[in-house]
Amino acid sequence: MHVHSLLCFGATPTDGNPALVIEGDDADTAARQSFARARNTTCVFIDDGLEDGTPRVDFFYPHMRSPLCLHATLGVAAVLFARAPHAQTLAVRTAVSGQHLQLSRDGADYFVRIAAQPAPEVDIDAAALAALLNAPGFVARTCARVASVGSPKLLVEVADLDALYALRPDLAAIAAWGKAHGVNGLYVWCRRPDGAFEGRNFNHLDPALEDSATGVAAGALALASGQDLDLRQGRMSGRDCLIRVRRAIDDVDGDAMLVGGAAVFA
Repeated sequence: MHVHSLLCFGATPTDGNPALVIEGDDADTAARQSFARARNTTCVFIDDGLEDGTPRVDFFYPHMRSPLCLHATLGVAAVLFARAPHAQTLAVRTAVSGQHLQLSRDGADYFVRIAAQPAPEVDIDAAALAALLNAPGFVARTCARVASVGSPKLLVEVADLDALYALRPDLAAIAAWGKAHGVNGLYVWCRRPDGAFEGRNFNHLDPALEDSATGVAAGALALASGQDLDLRQGRMSGRDCLIRVRRAIDDVDGDAMLVGGAAVFA
């Protein structure tokens, strides 16, 4: 077994969301979950030698197996392109859902091609949203909406960075609301003075587990806004992350995009 430690989506080479990429492991699901729990880090296992020749990737957070994790997929891309330095694109298949993902690179950045996915239609009024955010009188800057590139997110725009980082939401209420509506938490975001976006993801019960980078939320936000974007995240965890989302120029339907950023070996 070979374990690679990477920092993914980092705005600088020493920042980013950590992931372990494991090659040459044939353990069962329970053992892989125990491995991720013991290291308290997102882990992704690469399974080679499958019948169709496409590597399979199996994602584990410390508390659960996951169908998809984009920051860990960037780690996979770094490992696989190191194996095939002259390749332009590579393909992998996810273990849980069988989703096929195309990996590419542009300079020092790696990208995952991903498409829009069906999302539940949810109406939430201002009072209900204010209660979830534990912010009496809160009014979103634009209409909150759900979008998905594999994990539905309720996207909520606030006025500015001060408003974003003042939030101390009711995480238990968000979890219950999300379970009832088929939505994986709230992604609250704002526009920065420099033209980039910045956001926070609320889908854990423990505030200490707030995401440093949420690639599926960045993809959902780009889909909802209909534009390419650079998204900053990670201030609350002390990890400065930068997620880049670009529309796939060869996509005739207009709902495929490239979500990516840096992935460096730690």
